[in-house]
Amino acid sequence: MDRTMCTVQIKGESRSYEVGTPYLKIAEDYQEKYAHSIVLVNLNGNRLQELNRTLEQDCQLDFVTTAEQSGHETYRRSMSFLLVKAVHGVCGHENVERVRIHFSVSKGYYCTVEGNVTVDEAFLEKVTERMHKLCEAKLPIEKRSVRTGEAVELFHRHGMYDKEKLFEYRRVSSVNIYKIKAFEDYYYGYMVPDTSYLKYFSLHLYDEGFVLQMPTAEEPEKVPSFKPHEKLFQVLKQSVTWGDIQDIETVGALNDRITKENMQEAVLVQEAHQERQIGEIAKQIAERPDVKIVLIAGPSSSGKTTFSHRLSIQLRVNGLKPHPIAVDNYFVDREKTPKDENGNYNFECLEAIDIVRFNKDMKALLNGEEVYLPIFNFKTGKRMESTKPKKLESQDILVIEGIHCLNPKLTEMLDDSSKFKIYISALTQLNIDEHNRIPSTDGRLIRRIVRDARTRGTSASGTIAMWKSVRNGEEKNIFPFQEEADVMFNSSLLYELAVLKQYVEPLLFGVDKNSPEYAEAKRLLKFFDYFVGIGTEFIPTNSLLREFIGGGCFQV
Repeated sequence: MDRTMCTVQIKGESRSYEVGTPYLKIAEDYQEKYAHSIVLVNLNGNRLQELNRTLEQDCQLDFVTTAEQSGHETYRRSMSFLLVKAVHGVCGHENVERVRIHFSVSKGYYCTVEGNVTVDEAFLEKVTERMHKLCEAKLPIEKRSVRTGEAVELFHRHGMYDKEKLFEYRRVSSVNIYKIKAFEDYYYGYMVPDTSYLKYFSLHLYDEGFVLQMPTAEEPEKVPSFKPHEKLFQVLKQSVTWGDIQDIETVGALNDRITKENMQEAVLVQEAHQERQIGEIAKQIAERPDVKIVLIAGPSSSGKTTFSHRLSIQLRVNGLKPHPIAVDNYFVDREKTPKDENGNYNFECLEAIDIVRFNKDMKALLNGEEVYLPIFNFKTGKRMESTKPKKLESQDILVIEGIHCLNPKLTEMLDDSSKFKIYISALTQLNIDEHNRIPSTDGRLIRRIVRDARTRGTSASGTIAMWKSVRNGEEKNIFPFQEEADVMFNSSLLYELAVLKQYVEPLLFGVDKNSPEYAEAKRLLKFFDYFVGIGTEFIPTNSLLREFIGGGCFQV
């Protein structure tokens, strides 16, 4: 048996390569069979690896392109590295205190630069030119492993104090450092092999910084037009400012607070901040006597149910009597539900709701009539009529929750002046460090894994497997209408990932190593290595977090 050769299964065929062959070389042999750039390899169906790694044994290889989520994130992460290097190259290391990559805006990242730097059009032109030159140079993105203590010293020398603080809490013995020429940095996740992969981007001046605009997974070779959502941006910016004020900008800062200061006070401050925001929303509603319908929408695991309960309490404080109504009770009978491209019932499309009946009932309530509202039986897939009629009095107000609540078509027969629209989402304001974001979708996925295991008995594998479908539904039915909202509410709490750690880790460890969801479970487990965990003893029973971990005072 020739031990210098390996048999590799790729796209149903077998080929032989020498031991030590870089995956990049194998990818080049197959690139023409793929419509988009190959950026990663999936080893034996459950282990993602960078293309600079080498072949060591017989295996099955599946190539990952920029059109797949993990490949798309690899592109965006590598582009962030290219941006940071270019900014330092244009401005000089001595003039740049920090490049901060904050959050998503218009399919890109909102960034700011701290130091002796003026961010204007001339600055962006220079950075853009530098990035293109780096791309054309096809510079290798190299990785080296260093001792954790050495990494802490390195980041201190480079003035990357967020990373220095982060790695003071790492228990692993080594850290992977990436390098483009002499410029070194740390990134959480995989990278492309060299800078030539990073062709597609644009920079746009915005607010106090700029946006690094990048392609989507749906169109990996096209940079979309710059279309920021101003309301969402302001909520995200306010959340970052709040984190800065609390001195909890990053995971390292949170860990410092947990280990060195009064965490009970930090938890109560976060909760009080949210309660004040909810109270302010209720006050806005009460100050508009024409408003009779509050519409609440948001993506999965945003805490909509708990939020609606807490808002209802604040509405009562303001002299109103809220009546909760779930749009889900207006589902059409199951056999009339539209089906998706795979032949499965599509419960997330607007056509799954009996819009005519919903509008008829709401209009009748607003006219002071008695109405028998429907109740949907999810076991039988049929609607039933309630036995007790509902009638609104002068101080009564409807609080309606559902994924389509911001879509004008849902309430097309109702007077716009009677509506107050609220968009709620868990917009993670905490980042790993100044260059590594925590995507809001990760925060919501973690919440959902914990809640689904507790309330539905769903495994982490099951929740991860359905997440792509959930996200696709949000892109179609929720996000396009978020700017319709009168107000936006961020339900994320600065401390929550430190709490969720103890709940989600056992669930993620339970994901089978041979399952398609293992790579994602492994990624999330690595992510939680950054956090020092905390208990739940300080968390109030009305906290939005209780919707996911349990122990709350509301029936959710």
